[in-house]
Amino acid sequence: MGNPTYTETSSPNPTAAAATASTTTSGIQVLDRALLILGIVARRPHSLSELCETTGLPRATAHRIAVALEKHRMVTRLEDGQWTAGPALAELAPKSSTRLDEAAEHVLPDLVERTGEAVQIYKLSGRERVCIATAEPRQGLRDTVPVGNRLTLTAGSAAKVLVAYSPKVFQDDILANANYTAEDLELVRAGQIAESVGERDAALASVSVPVRDASGVVAALSISGPAERMGPSPAARHREALQHSAAELERYLR
Repeated sequence: MGNPTYTETSSPNPTAAAATASTTTSGIQVLDRALLILGIVARRPHSLSELCETTGLPRATAHRIAVALEKHRMVTRLEDGQWTAGPALAELAPKSSTRLDEAAEHVLPDLVERTGEAVQIYKLSGRERVCIATAEPRQGLRDTVPVGNRLTLTAGSAAKVLVAYSPKVFQDDILANANYTAEDLELVRAGQIAESVGERDAALASVSVPVRDASGVVAALSISGPAERMGPSPAARHREALQHSAAELERYLR
C-alpha cells in the first residue's frame, strides 16, 4: 500500500501553531519545520496525528516532511507506525573512539591471518558507506581500502548488508539505482551474509556479514580481494571465518 494522500488544510490546533511560530526561526520555513519535528520525535515517538497536534502543522505538511526525514534516516517508523529518531542522528555525532573501533583492533588481524585477505568494517554515513577500520595481509595482491574512504551503497556486499537492515523507505531510495534488487536484500536477511563478484570493480570480489549491538545492525564486516582468488562464491569460501569474527566483535559491544 502506498503512502496516503492528504489535503492540506489550516492548522487544527491554533494553540500549538502559535507555540510553533514563537520558537526560534532561521527564516527558512521548511528547515525550521524539519528541525521542529526532529526535536519532537527525539524526545518520544509520535504518531502523525500527534505530530500535527504538537506542531500545529497541517497533516499533509507534517507527513511530507517526516517522509523526507525518513529517507535520510533522520527519523524512522516503529512497528505501530509512530515516528521516532532515526539512526543517522547518532551517526552525525563525532566519536573519537568507540567500542567498535577498539574491538576491531583485536579482531581484524586474526581474520586476516585466517583468510589471507584484506578485511574492513563499514558503517552507514548518509547515502554512502564509510570504512571505519581495516587490516591487510603483509604480502600479495590485495584490495586496499583506507580508513575514512567513502564508497557507494549501490554495489558491493557491505552495501547490501547495510541497506538490507535499513528502513524500508531508505532501501527503496537506494534500490532505484542499485546493482541489486529487493529480492537480493531478502536473501541477505535470510542468510545473514552477502557476496559480490565484480559489482563495484570487475577485478574485485567481497563477502560481508552484519555486526550487531543492543540496538540492531550497526556495521558490516567484510572480506575483499581479487575476484580470481576469492572464487565464484566468496560467501561459501569465507562464511565460517566471517561469522566467527562478527561474533567476536559483538562480544566486545555487549
